[in-house]
Parts: sequence; C-alpha cells; structure tokens
Amino acid sequence: MSIPHHRKYNLRDKVAIVAGGSRGIGRAVSEGLGREGAAIVVNYVSNHEAANDTVRAIAEGEGKALAVKADMSRVEDIRRLFDEAETAFGEIDIVVANAATAVIKPFVEFSEDEYDQVFNVNAKGVFFILQEAAKRLRNGGRIIVTSTGGVRMLIPGNALYLASKGTIEQLVRTVAQELGPRNITVNAILPGYTKTDLLPERDRRVAAEASPFKRVGEPEDVADVALFLASNEARWITGQEIGAGGGVF
Repeated sequence: MSIPHHRKYNLRDKVAIVAGGSRGIGRAVSEGLGREGAAIVVNYVSNHEAANDTVRAIAEGEGKALAVKADMSRVEDIRRLFDEAETAFGEIDIVVANAATAVIKPFVEFSEDEYDQVFNVNAKGVFFILQEAAKRLRNGGRIIVTSTGGVRMLIPGNALYLASKGTIEQLVRTVAQELGPRNITVNAILPGYTKTDLLPERDRRVAAEASPFKRVGEPEDVADVALFLASNEARWITGQEIGAGGGVF
C-alpha cells in the first residue's frame, strides 16, 4: 500500500513534456511533476533504461508517465514528441526544455562539427521546442527552460556551451511577451554546480567549495524551482532567468 503524497502545488489533470527528462535534473523534474499529479511525457535520446526507470518511479507513486525517444536537435522529432504527448494524454499544459549537451575544451580547439552538435541541441532545439509549445499549449500554460549559471560565471573552456546557452535569455524574454496575452508564462532556470552528467566526479569537491553551503546542488534543488514555476503560484512571473546556484553566482 502506497502512502499518499502531500501535493504542494497540485498539478492534477495537467499534462507535461520534459525534454531531456530521464536523468539528472530532468528526471527530478519529471518525478516531481508526477508527484504533483501531472501526466508526464519523459523524453530521452538514447538511454531507454534510464527513461523506463523514470517512468516506473512515477508509476510507483501512482502517477502517469510515458517515455518517448526523440532527438531534440531534429525539428521533426520535436514535433513528433508533441504529437505523441497529445495522443497519450491530451492537450499540453507544461513544457520543460531540459535537453542539453556540452563540449569542454580551449576555445581555439573547437571544430565546426562540435559547434553544430552543441548549438543544434542547446539553441536550435530550445528554439523549436518553444515554438511548438507556443502553438500547442493550452491557455494558462507554463514553459520552463533549463539554462546554466555558467552564463554569469564565465568559465574558461566553456565558450561553446555558454554561447549556446546564452541564446536562452533572449528567447525567454521575447516569447514571454508574445504569449503573455494567453496567460502562458515563459521562464528559465540557471542551475549552478549540480550532481549531473555534466559535472564530473573529480570536479565536485572544488565546486562545493564555491558555494556558501559547501556542497554541490542535488537535482532536486533545481527541480523544486521548476515545480514552483509550473504551478499557479508562479502566475505573475514571466520572462525571467531564475538563479538556482546555491550562492555561487
């Protein structure tokens, strides 16, 4: 017998897509939205085991979820992701654009292929996820984009990653203005150092010292901000980049 979860935000009957929703921050967001009562489409690009584990975890909490494989660098895959979400659960209320990739090296060493790889996911992918969300979200919906606190920290070796993430601020501000008349909010979260695949184990001790809390963030620390932004309580917040960096920036 499962113990009922107390819902802080009560997203019952909401439908959410989490792009890049099977690991790290994305998984924490998927599971959190599921606990709050939303039906979740967990997007992944390659690791079906992680996606299925996330779906199982949501189901064990009596939530509804579906894993959908789709590459967020491909516009046709983005559209298919939205199609499958609507077929499974109906009209969409919440979209979280969390898919990302990074290549870290000195600026002079980046290749054109690496540029395309990173920008196709982090910039182009986010652009067309937001465009599809703008077409399909119900009035009063929520769009949340995971950016990075690195855009405020200027870390050597991250020129390509941070340049791609820097596009998010202008997208969020502009799209928020266009969708405001429909009461759709559009916001970004800037995570700091967080225990994800993008922060190698060897770097975590040094990263922890940068925070006044003397630790790196857990995925749930960032996911809780996303849950708030997805809720009715955040109805008056739009066009913002919200730091969730544990005091690092």
